[in-house]
Amino acid sequence: MLSRVADAIYWMNRYVERTENYARFLDVNFNLSLELPPELSEQWRPLVVTTGDWKLYESLYGKAEKKKVVYFLGFDLNNPNSIYNSLIKARENARTVRSEITREVWEQLNSMYLLVKTGHERELWKKKDPRSFFTEIKKGCQLLYGILDATISRTLGWHFGKMGQLMERADKTSRVLDVKYHMLLPNPEAVGSPIDLLQWTALLKSVSAYDMYRKKNGKLTPVGISQFLVLDTIFPRAMLSCLIHAEQSLNIIAGSAGGGANSAQKQLGMLRSGLEYSDIDEIFSSGLHEFLDNFQEKLNEVSLSVHETFFSIENLSKRNLSI
Repeated sequence: MLSRVADAIYWMNRYVERTENYARFLDVNFNLSLELPPELSEQWRPLVVTTGDWKLYESLYGKAEKKKVVYFLGFDLNNPNSIYNSLIKARENARTVRSEITREVWEQLNSMYLLVKTGHERELWKKKDPRSFFTEIKKGCQLLYGILDATISRTLGWHFGKMGQLMERADKTSRVLDVKYHMLLPNPEAVGSPIDLLQWTALLKSVSAYDMYRKKNGKLTPVGISQFLVLDTIFPRAMLSCLIHAEQSLNIIAGSAGGGANSAQKQLGMLRSGLEYSDIDEIFSSGLHEFLDNFQEKLNEVSLSVHETFFSIENLSKRNLSI
């Protein structure tokens, strides 16, 4: 497989996963804003902060407001990570590798792109409840996952795509958990209050983890929720579970390329093993926010290493490989 083809498939899946996660964040936060007491300020700034785009948002709009945040994360052409731009990039990557994907995948991706394009051009999201758009986007992404799973052979291309999807998912789960850190409660007494419980519930729902968490743990607690989203090995959106399966695809890719363990394997393996041997009480005692920040930095290093190992033309020519 040519490196440019692998690169396009990898990023196509990352952008689709990013699209779904942004739709999740916006949908759940919109619902939460309707349920909060009138005297409590809406929590829209944390949503932008955790995506890593606060500086850009602030330079464009200043103060965080509901409609502006919804537009910025959903439809803003100036935001390279907005749902609209992510779908454009996913579609463009898919277009360059049409021979590697099925007609069904291409048609579904086009359908999602046209949905958001129409909503953007006609500003339909302003005229009616934008949650309907978020729901359609989530359903569209989930349908696309099913089509990819059912129609694509388990070739190297499929594993590159799966690895990209899972690395993006691990990053976004860590960021949605970090939202809680940025949600400043009105006073220390609010910890454990109905408002606090409402926010933790919204957090679980934003990664579709509420039902599975309640089935496994029952009572909602900050430590229990954090352990489930960080260290669970069988919930598909938990950070550790994502890394385990991403590593499996990476090992298959690397095995086909020949040679020993590369830097991407080593870094991903160290990050995965670090999570496996972590203890949630130790994480809380040292600081959940600091732990998640460190995780995101290391995951970015893994992503860079994947690029240098498999997509960089210079490095591939040195190793005489065509992945």
